[in-house]
Amino acid sequence: MNFPKLILIDPGHGEDDPGMIGADGLEEKGINLAISLLLKSELETRGYSVTMTRETDKGLYDASANNKKAQDMQRRIAMIGEKSPVLSVSIHQNSYQQDASVHGPQVFYYESSVEGKKLAEAVQSSLNEKLEIDRPREIKGNTSYYLLKRSPGTLVIVECGFLTNPEEARKLQTEVYQQRVAAAVADGIDTYLHVDNRKSYS
Repeated sequence: MNFPKLILIDPGHGEDDPGMIGADGLEEKGINLAISLLLKSELETRGYSVTMTRETDKGLYDASANNKKAQDMQRRIAMIGEKSPVLSVSIHQNSYQQDASVHGPQVFYYESSVEGKKLAEAVQSSLNEKLEIDRPREIKGNTSYYLLKRSPGTLVIVECGFLTNPEEARKLQTEVYQQRVAAAVADGIDTYLHVDNRKSYS
């Protein structure tokens, strides 16, 4: 394999856009960034080249923009087009206000993307195994998410867990668990790209 293969990591939300709000006002954007930075480090250790849409608590919009959210999403897509990574991973957290017991990571892909589905399956399988999820979730095809619809290359959205589940929200705030999530996503990427970088994680 010719390294370095370029991976793009997209930490969801940022700055004025906190993303999901969990128990006790926990904001999604910070957890997304923390896991993304750990994933960047993990992938670089394995020999990949990595670029990120953001590395600080900053949105990808101008302060004067009429629709900051739209500009933010358009610029994330533009970056994927400019960088042409072999794949992109957008890191997010989930929520389900109706039932706080709902938990576990879930990976979304664009429904008609064959490669997106393969990547989603590899990452989902790794997350379920490495995080020892008691009720494993399955990948989900989607046709409405802007990033999935507009991405010029293979992209998946990784919802690492539910901020509305108190136990999972607590774990997602710890660096130990964030590192386990990052390593599991990296293992899934290795599997998808047929790279034998896997280690055993306790």
